[in-house]
Amino acid sequence: MKNFIAFFACLFLINAQAQTYTPTPGNLAARTAFQDRKFGMFIHWGASSVLGDGEWVMENHGIQATDYKKLVKLFNPTQFDAAKWVSTAKAAGMKYIVFITRHHDGFSNWDTKYSDWKITNTQYKQDPLKQLAAECKKQGIALGLYYSTLDWSRNDYPYETGRTGQKAGRTQKSNYTSYLQFMKNQLTELLTNYGTISCIWFDGHWDQTNPEGSADRSSRIDWKYNEIYGLIHKLQPNCMIGNNHHLDPINGEDFQMFEQDLPGQNTAGLNFQSASALPLESCITMNDSWGFKINDHHYKTRNEVIHTLVNAAGRNTNLLLNVGPMPNGEIGKEFTDTLASVGKWVKQFGHTIYGTRGGPMKPEKWGVTTQDAKQVYLHIFEKPENGIIEVPGNYKSETIKVLNDASTLSAEKTQNGLKINVGKLYLQGPSTILVLIKN
Repeated sequence: MKNFIAFFACLFLINAQAQTYTPTPGNLAARTAFQDRKFGMFIHWGASSVLGDGEWVMENHGIQATDYKKLVKLFNPTQFDAAKWVSTAKAAGMKYIVFITRHHDGFSNWDTKYSDWKITNTQYKQDPLKQLAAECKKQGIALGLYYSTLDWSRNDYPYETGRTGQKAGRTQKSNYTSYLQFMKNQLTELLTNYGTISCIWFDGHWDQTNPEGSADRSSRIDWKYNEIYGLIHKLQPNCMIGNNHHLDPINGEDFQMFEQDLPGQNTAGLNFQSASALPLESCITMNDSWGFKINDHHYKTRNEVIHTLVNAAGRNTNLLLNVGPMPNGEIGKEFTDTLASVGKWVKQFGHTIYGTRGGPMKPEKWGVTTQDAKQVYLHIFEKPENGIIEVPGNYKSETIKVLNDASTLSAEKTQNGLKINVGKLYLQGPSTILVLIKN
């Protein structure tokens, strides 16, 4: 009897340990570095780009997997240039890149041993991830990897219970044990063969849940995240894990993301979760599409991108801004021209974004605040109706510098901070920035 009790006590302890995640000191440092970077490039690209109708083209057009996989004969990105991609991101002021290694169509953008449905079996034959990893290291850009837990083309993925992928023509019974091992094998490759990876960016969990906003968002399958996350943290303890499940964070995750919205917003109808204490990130498109879509011309302007970046920083959030390169491997001018222009602004004013955290005031219609150890920055987009901004805190001087033109404003000291009259302030560019020196 004692042995029986001891067995179950041991089993309970093992289970409790499996469910408890304690990040390493290196992982915690990686989280801080992630928050300091503030601005990253998301890259949606793969075999789907050939069809020019976004990364969901297989699902949206009901293409069966056997037909869709013919794209392996058509995808030939001869103009892919890792140096240009990384230089474009760096010139825009971006500090990290998240690259699609495998999207929902299952196409692998690296030389994996565990699938024939991969880029090295195209006419291109090369491994772009190997080139990208080397170039990121060379140019000092952190590299993260997107990986879909959903697969529209594999038979062992549990498609029977999924919300998508029902038109792929699969008839074999799924086997999650097999699929889980497949994912572990691929993740091991990604975290072993390509150097330091800053994050694994998961997507696809929502396929096994009721739609966003439903009262019951529990998963229809056990993803065994404790095994997946445990493997990642074993292979690279400092690698951060995020999951675009549109839920509150799951044990083992290191950052929380929001899709097409900033935390607290839900214009896309995807983000019902609250912002957690983990580092935050918003992934947002530059037009209306993630992957290359030939007739999507609804691009954000330079000022819209800058407003989004500043608004994210004011919410203590990173901006992961997406580009969808063409099937030949080039990032289109619609992206690169705007990013170059954003980069000029960031070069001048980026110190009010990089390394900062959300400021002492919640975001307002007039703008947001950011702060570092010594200063508070007021980013003003429009004047408040009464022309007055009251900033809490203790400051050295009632004279405030306008960063855009080095002019000054006089403020009134109050019991709680400073009262600033911006009624006559000349607004300049996408953000007029006031600098307050902390006491």
